[in-house]
Amino acid sequence: MEEDSQEGIISLVNSIFDVGEFTKTEFTLEFKITNIEFQTKFEDLARALENMSYVCKLLKKDDGIYIEIQKFTIKKSRRWLNATWTPRLLFAIVISFVMIDGYYRTSGTNAIVEIGDPFQMAIVYTLALLGILGTHELGHIIAAKAHRLKTSWPYFIPGLPVVGIPTFGAFIQSKGLTINRSILFDVAIAGPIAGLVITIIVSLYGAYTAPILDQGIAEELFADQILVEWEQGEPLLMTASLAVFGKGGPGHEVIMTPVMFAAWIGFLITFLNLLPAWQLDGGHMARTLLGQKIHRYATYGSMLVLVLLNYWLMAILILVMSAKNPSARPLDDISPLTRNRKLAYIGIIALAVLCAPLPSGLFSGILP
Repeated sequence: MEEDSQEGIISLVNSIFDVGEFTKTEFTLEFKITNIEFQTKFEDLARALENMSYVCKLLKKDDGIYIEIQKFTIKKSRRWLNATWTPRLLFAIVISFVMIDGYYRTSGTNAIVEIGDPFQMAIVYTLALLGILGTHELGHIIAAKAHRLKTSWPYFIPGLPVVGIPTFGAFIQSKGLTINRSILFDVAIAGPIAGLVITIIVSLYGAYTAPILDQGIAEELFADQILVEWEQGEPLLMTASLAVFGKGGPGHEVIMTPVMFAAWIGFLITFLNLLPAWQLDGGHMARTLLGQKIHRYATYGSMLVLVLLNYWLMAILILVMSAKNPSARPLDDISPLTRNRKLAYIGIIALAVLCAPLPSGLFSGILP
């Protein structure tokens, strides 16, 4: 660590904190602080040091609280991931995949009951699905900006149109350091909440426009294998949307239209993100509230839930990814969450249950 930089850092720390002890090594500076309230002060220090290409972290030892400062090592990232064309290209691919998927699903539904022109319905389907995903990522970006945290543009992940789902969601990259638990929690919770609001709107519209079939006709179509029973589970919020318009009860079958399918994907992605696992949004929230050790157990519990719901591939993916990068650790891993954030997490657990794809045997729903 250069001498002139050291002097500036020492002066900066002493101007913000009450320093009790100071230790200097070849690569680090360590300060013992005596401040009782240090969370906000540490935020100011972390942002100032980041601009100087230094990083600090809080350490809790037996004899008090310490700040450790060292030179910030910039990790080399893949060029293609940082290229400006990458998120744009992925977005264009996802749009085309969703359009193809919407066209196919509309054509399949029209073979049973007319719901509209396949191309026009594909546009509605694309707006609905990408509106859900885009709003989810926008929630993250707005929360990050509120905490002065820089992020990348969203990277949309192409899926498997026609044979599966056309997109596997999206993600953003943080371009700054996560300073404390509160920031990590706020950025994590903002995405699923924002996306869920749009998902519920899409679900209500889909339920309102979804055609229903008489039970007798439906049984004939099932027998002729024109209809295939929906076996991927149905979220309670989707069931509630159908109930609002008096649909989904015994005696008739609801057609899973493209718009309803978009809502189902939205609920599924919200559910997966709210699981207290790995570095999913819910995983970040659980990490900030429960700590690193319990978060690891929560990750295993989440994988068990996915297995019980027959989402084996997602459980395996979490297992593999969590082995490499189990959790995110903020620079200040000492300051606790506020009471309101702890209460908000109780609501998150409830929302995860409401968005979970529960066994389809409990509900009626069909896919053409």
